[in-house]
Amino acid sequence: MSINRVPLLDLAAQNGALKTEIMAAVERVFDSGKFIMGPFVEKFEKEVSSYLNSKYALGVSSGTDALVLALMALGVGKGDAVITTTFSFFATGGAISRVGARPYFADIESDTYNICPRSAKKAIIKAMEDGYKVRAIIPVHLYGQCADMESIMHIANEYGLYVIEDAAQAIGSCCIYKGEAKQAGTIGHIGCFSFFPSKNLGCLGDGGLVTTQDDVLYDKLKLLRTHGARPKYYHAEIGGNFRLDAIQAEVLSVKLPHLQKWHDGRKNNAKQYRQLFKESGLLEKGLITLPAERYPNLNNGHIYNQFMLRVQKRDDLRNYLTEKNIGNEIYYPVPFHLQKCFADLGYVKGDCPEAESAANELIAIPVYPELTIEQMQYVVDSIKEFYAKEN
Repeated sequence: MSINRVPLLDLAAQNGALKTEIMAAVERVFDSGKFIMGPFVEKFEKEVSSYLNSKYALGVSSGTDALVLALMALGVGKGDAVITTTFSFFATGGAISRVGARPYFADIESDTYNICPRSAKKAIIKAMEDGYKVRAIIPVHLYGQCADMESIMHIANEYGLYVIEDAAQAIGSCCIYKGEAKQAGTIGHIGCFSFFPSKNLGCLGDGGLVTTQDDVLYDKLKLLRTHGARPKYYHAEIGGNFRLDAIQAEVLSVKLPHLQKWHDGRKNNAKQYRQLFKESGLLEKGLITLPAERYPNLNNGHIYNQFMLRVQKRDDLRNYLTEKNIGNEIYYPVPFHLQKCFADLGYVKGDCPEAESAANELIAIPVYPELTIEQMQYVVDSIKEFYAKEN
């Protein structure tokens, strides 16, 4: 079979296989007339809390709003500082500024690209020296792999900080914490998830989730999710409209039972890529570096929301792959500390060297579950062709 096109993501393949079930779910909500909150959202919350082994789970309007809601529930605001990675999707840093707090950015680990605990500790000390009250740290479980939560929680306990886990790309991902396997988003005080369509578990639009094991925090999150009203039209606090649509909740209920199968598909494709790249000779030549796995022997230690290659001549390679009709993406080209909107924070180039290097060298290639071996071979062969032409 001749392959001449490989998309970065093929949502039609995944959603098409479930079209009958998904359309039936939409029709159920349509016929019920219960479009805002209600039984469909409550049902999904119970299902996903069971999947995550989390005491509480609340459906919200997006992964971004999950972060904003989490910060609001913890009372983070003006005069406060929050520590997070400089290398993530913008929502992580933006949410901190949106609640009036001052973000302090930490560098990343050179292999996993997750927040570096040593750099995070330095950021805490710097924020305190600058006169801010450091309230929280937001580790991001980037690309489908957990950050070093043992170290992060140790630092948070040392300085009395809240921990908000940004697990937008990592639902179902696991790590070892205190000798046990733990799910992303269930270790810190609050976990935040995204159901953007491209995620391993995606809905048909925007959607998100917050998790917590704390009774008081759960009550606060639930209150703030609907404008701080209890009862209706009586507002003790100012919250927001952070509700998950009932249609999206019911679609997610259809998809959730398939999630582990999709994780397995991505992990199998990652394993196949490793073999193909090994056979290509590119690894021994040092032209590319494959994703590191912190917990290679742990089930769902990496769920591969993205499969990231660290490469030489990244931008030229990207152009070549695009010409060959191979989907690719740069996650992310500009770290937070160098973004124009954060220029007033005073960061300069060189402040987070590992993140800056990653921003210049990482590229994502297709890894979705429905990929065929022929498509993956075409991707690897095309990358090999590129370097053969360049060298």
